[in-house]
Amino acid sequence: MQKLFKSCYEMDSRCYDVYNLTEDILMEHAANGMANYIKANFKEKSMVLIVCGVGNNGADGIVLARLLQGFYKVKLYLPFGVRSVMAEVQLERVQTLDIEFVDEVQEADVIVDAIFGAGLSRELDEKTRKLIVKLEALNGFKIACDVPTGIDVDGNPFPMALFVDVTMTMGALKECLYSDMAKDHVGEIVCVDLGLHYDKYIEGFESDLQLLEESDMKLPTRNWSKTTHKGSFGHLAVISGEKEGAGIMSALAALRFGAGLVTMVGEIATPLPLVVMQDRQLPNNTTAIAFGMGFGMNFEEEIVEDILESEVPLVLDADIFHSEIILELLEQRDREMVLTPHPKEFVALWNMTIDTPLNMAVLQANRFEKVREFCSVYPQVTLLLKGANMIVGQDQQLFVNPYGSAKLSKGGSGDVLCGLIGALLAQGWDSLDAAIHGSLALTAGAKNYTGSSYAMLSTDILEEIGKLEKFIF
Repeated sequence: MQKLFKSCYEMDSRCYDVYNLTEDILMEHAANGMANYIKANFKEKSMVLIVCGVGNNGADGIVLARLLQGFYKVKLYLPFGVRSVMAEVQLERVQTLDIEFVDEVQEADVIVDAIFGAGLSRELDEKTRKLIVKLEALNGFKIACDVPTGIDVDGNPFPMALFVDVTMTMGALKECLYSDMAKDHVGEIVCVDLGLHYDKYIEGFESDLQLLEESDMKLPTRNWSKTTHKGSFGHLAVISGEKEGAGIMSALAALRFGAGLVTMVGEIATPLPLVVMQDRQLPNNTTAIAFGMGFGMNFEEEIVEDILESEVPLVLDADIFHSEIILELLEQRDREMVLTPHPKEFVALWNMTIDTPLNMAVLQANRFEKVREFCSVYPQVTLLLKGANMIVGQDQQLFVNPYGSAKLSKGGSGDVLCGLIGALLAQGWDSLDAAIHGSLALTAGAKNYTGSSYAMLSTDILEEIGKLEKFIF
């Protein structure tokens, strides 16, 4: 895991005050990080167009032009001139070299966006918007310096932003790069050090938001005893609803992810796979419950009462977030509970539980903030907000899984996720770990699927889930 920060200004200031580094030194390292990336990935003498803004982000780009000169055919474009002290200093230096200045965008093998970096707090003007449109039309490989131009401090295009292939962010990873609205803009994210080891640069600075990495994933591996039996690995009860296929998919996912027993509960017309059991009521040895998938709005009162009276951990999904039953469940403050809404479901949940109204547009523009707010009201609950970047929150801790892909945009993916989390709850994992590692398993399974990008089915994810051990052991 790595910490994500809203900004790095305080860290930069400490570099000046404590480590006697100068703004000039940090700038040199920022540009050197970009130069090393370009040298590692593009042949010498390739054409590099560097487009610079008036401030220190532009200054980084000017330094980059100096570092690449002689290795590459560098063209420097300053559409707005320069304004900051450091930009003026760097411009004076680069003017001593034989670097070509151009007065319009030109096609190149590499295009570097050094117009606006982190901290954008005002809407882009018309001239900058037109410049972005021109840059978008170029075919070259696009690199953003720190943050793609147009992405604001909250991770939203303001009102538009450049799409790049790689974002080389400076000093530390920034929260704005991991919003759903920024995901298509930022491309691959690479962190560049600024003259200090990363751990020293962020030392002493806390963040409530952690970036999950693939290496963080833990699996319910059965390597701790050879004298176990099916009851050693828990019993998940999946409550069946109107759309029985959703529950069946969750049940199969739970079995694939290590649950010893899985029972579908309710009146079920669909023939079940042989590995899934069926009952009309909660089994006595139930160790976790999955509830809400494919349910519709007809919740059987007897089943609901059984769930409310039980104390075993819960994973809740889908239609439950449109029902006031959720209010009774949220009152159970001592119960392990994971909520897995997609954005529309979260809006419905929010508007039943929080006084301030919320709509989809506001949520999607403020996903981290709204998860923080919900978790402050219900600190006992683990919330997993689905999206391109899934956010997991509990109390004052937030985690983001950045590995979501379009392959998962298909019915049944959420049911699989619910089953994965339910399986871990049934095996005794706490709700936060179940949500984190269930989400990582889902995205890892999707990543490992090798078929066409449009072809993956939920059953394909199950197959890949069954092979994950060989990728990490």
